Amino acid sequence: MARFFGKWYCITDLRFWLLVIILFNDAEQVNAVWPMPQRISQSTQQYTLNPQAFLFQYSNGSVVQPGCSVLDTAFKRYFAIIFPDVTGRNSYHIWFEPAAFTVFVDVKKDECDGYPDENSAENYKLSISAGQAVLSSETVWGALRGLESLSQLVYQDDYGAYFINKTEIEDFPRFPFRGLLLDTSRHYLPVQAILKTLDAMAYSKFNVFHWHIVDDPSFPYQSRTFPDLSNKGAFHPLTHIYTQTDVRRVIAHARLRGIRVVPEFDSPGHTQSWGKGQHDLLTPCYKGDVPSGMYGPVNPILDSSYKFMAQLYKEVALVFPDSYVHLGGDEVSFTCWKSNPNVRAFMAKMGFGSDYTKLESFYMENIMNMTAALNKTSIVWQDVFDYHERIPQDTVLEIWKGTPPKYREELSRITKAGHRVLLSAPWYLNHISYGQDWQNAYLVAPRNFSGTEAQKKLVIGGEVCMWGEYVDATNLTPRLWPRACAAAERLWSDEEQTSSVAQAYPRLQEFRCKLLRRGIQAEPLFVGHCKHEYQGA
Repeated sequence: MARFFGKWYCITDLRFWLLVIILFNDAEQVNAVWPMPQRISQSTQQYTLNPQAFLFQYSNGSVVQPGCSVLDTAFKRYFAIIFPDVTGRNSYHIWFEPAAFTVFVDVKKDECDGYPDENSAENYKLSISAGQAVLSSETVWGALRGLESLSQLVYQDDYGAYFINKTEIEDFPRFPFRGLLLDTSRHYLPVQAILKTLDAMAYSKFNVFHWHIVDDPSFPYQSRTFPDLSNKGAFHPLTHIYTQTDVRRVIAHARLRGIRVVPEFDSPGHTQSWGKGQHDLLTPCYKGDVPSGMYGPVNPILDSSYKFMAQLYKEVALVFPDSYVHLGGDEVSFTCWKSNPNVRAFMAKMGFGSDYTKLESFYMENIMNMTAALNKTSIVWQDVFDYHERIPQDTVLEIWKGTPPKYREELSRITKAGHRVLLSAPWYLNHISYGQDWQNAYLVAPRNFSGTEAQKKLVIGGEVCMWGEYVDATNLTPRLWPRACAAAERLWSDEEQTSSVAQAYPRLQEFRCKLLRRGIQAEPLFVGHCKHEYQGA
């Protein structure tokens, strides 16, 4: 044991912190980028930046030119991020005359009016030299990632002067799906809290917002087709709902940051709040031969259940433009179904015997067929696969259960069956522990399982999950950040280059300070301070 920073540590912990100190002291005065780019070359040669002569300009050869909503708004946003002390600039212009420092942006495809999707390219190149930065990308989404990297390279000295170093970056994401789940049913999250999370996601290059919008406790989504779902199922029908305007606002905010919005309407379980506004949707539970007054999952034996679900998903498909929709399918309790004599009779009629996983399979297959007819790709939790259901081949399975040995085994089984997979099991950040638990998230190896190279390519990414039993707007941001940043780097960066938590620590510490200055109330990693502490307290 040894005493360090006023606390006792074992020798292995002490070695970690000694290495961190060495890395701090040996580091050149150049700013790091989080998540780490695939290839980056930096020099100590620095250039002074003058906010009054710093301009964004579309290059002559760029397909995209002024009028592109995604990049025009990004230029305004990133000017304020790069120069946080600058106020009173009368107006923002995209200039065409020479300037002391010009960021030339060259984009090959015009997707300015579209939405990011599963096939969106996010690769970019960034070259910084005297008087200019040249940012080239295939798409506007890649340009957004390059602007984020550029913003992290700018730093200030003790007198407030701005600098950037000579830098070359060639970058692209390791995984195409880098998600973050928010649960807005167990606690309602105000729209502003969601928008702030989207901002922080963009800073870490996450690209999918998984909106677990409804669940057992409440139904805050205000449906046009079934208004009673929120009128009777929300915590409050006026203050704790997401109107259609709210949903459009979230989707628009996400689009401008290159983030997809994937909604989840989980069924047949996790639907207690649904039953308050939709009569006969849930299964009546029985005690002996009489109804108990309690209700279980969606009633899978009634045609009316499927008609309702078809209408709801038709609306969801129109409201949410992304090609993916999450159907849930997890944690279905069979107790109520077993107690119901009508369900038991249906089981016998269908030849299911007493295997209620077959009944859930029957239900989920019907739901997946509905979404397929709407040209949507379904995501379901791993339970759907575990119950041996007939799953369309393009369905994405999400693994949420188990220790590393268990989820690696599940990765092997699901990919062997030819399905694409998302991993979230090691990134349930609503679970907290004392100390440096970000390291556990950082050391996850999503493709470290038994299987062929073809199987491992079926792992398309993963996501951080923030379930809401003990989380609302008061503690959402510090519980997420900077811990979620560890998963962000794992999903974006080369695994071999980012295998050391000791080398990651000073970069993550610096990035956490950047988040604070950008208004993200990220919790501390350890003892220390930031030059610019959080100003909201």
